[in-house]
Amino acid sequence: MTTIYQFSNDSSSDEDDLIMVAATLVATQSLYTREPCRDGRHPGSIMVHEVLSGHTDRCFQKFSMERHVFQNLCTLMISREWLKDSRYLRVDEQIAMFMMIVGRGFSNRDIQEEFQHSGETISRTFKRVLMAMGKLAKEMITPPDIQKIQLDMQSKPKYYPFFKDCIGAIDGSHISAIVPQQDVTGYRNRKGITTQNVMCICSFDKRFTYVYAGWEGNANDCRIFERARRDPTLQFPHPPKGKYYVVDSGYASQVGYLTPFRGERYHIPDYKGAGRNPKTAKELFNYRHSSLRNVIERTFGVLKNRFRILRHMTSYSIRDQTYIVMACCGLHNFIRDEQEADKIFAGLSADDKVVIDPLNPVHLPYDTSMSTLNQRESARIMNGLRINIANELAISCRMAQLT
Repeated sequence: MTTIYQFSNDSSSDEDDLIMVAATLVATQSLYTREPCRDGRHPGSIMVHEVLSGHTDRCFQKFSMERHVFQNLCTLMISREWLKDSRYLRVDEQIAMFMMIVGRGFSNRDIQEEFQHSGETISRTFKRVLMAMGKLAKEMITPPDIQKIQLDMQSKPKYYPFFKDCIGAIDGSHISAIVPQQDVTGYRNRKGITTQNVMCICSFDKRFTYVYAGWEGNANDCRIFERARRDPTLQFPHPPKGKYYVVDSGYASQVGYLTPFRGERYHIPDYKGAGRNPKTAKELFNYRHSSLRNVIERTFGVLKNRFRILRHMTSYSIRDQTYIVMACCGLHNFIRDEQEADKIFAGLSADDKVVIDPLNPVHLPYDTSMSTLNQRESARIMNGLRINIANELAISCRMAQLT
């Protein structure tokens, strides 16, 4: 049997097929047509130039630091070859991006609009600058300069000579953290917020001398402290023989770490108001101890006020979040060295002014021989020191009243 195929001669059907093919081609072409999204007429380079050449307040408002500090930071990064101009971004633009993210809490999308670059470019630049700021932090966060601290202490009769051997304060602070769902429990602190617990040491000129970041929010302060103190790879700045740090009652009393008297009023608000002045030698010691240790609380306040990302972290890996904390602490010290009268630092009280040491920095060698003492003997030594300081304070106040 022969099969006969017949072809339609209907011209209207052919026209419909041609129209369908043409429509498909047009749709496909429009689907793959690339149209630039960041097509603004004013790229980030122009914005950065206008800010740096405009009113001095604009730089502080945009980049969280004074203009000359920003320029010195750029010069340092170039001279150390930590950052270089790329094909599309100068070093000052790269640092400006970074500062707007950590200082003002801008998201990647916000920076895309500000600088007219793709999200991939912003992300890559942020990582590059973060690594450079980590190198800066290693240079800026150094052990306390004992000689400078002692000169500073001598200018404060409220603490000298009673706390003449104190070289700094230790405490922890909770920094906002974004973690995967499976890790939320470990990073949730006692307030129910996901944070990382950061232990810091600071000197009395509001500089960080040691930063240990990356611990879960529910980690105990003492656990972090003991890990830092006992692990030689973490390079903890142990106090020299005869010197000590002030710590709160949450830490163990041991040689080199002065705690307050337990069971007595301690916090500064406890002594404010009529008839609430210290009434015993122990209360007087606790009041002065709290006032002296409060330097680290104020330093944390300055840090978080300048770098808003520490209050509201954006979505980075836990490792990068740790690096961000370190970078911010290093920048904090850099700004402190470059501009003592910085607007945020200037918000501190007048009696917190720093005495600038005209001499070259001298770091005394650290002594760890006392760490071999057993806990009971170590606590007994520090308790004796507490009693002696309390008695000296009481005698000093009594003499002041008589005169």
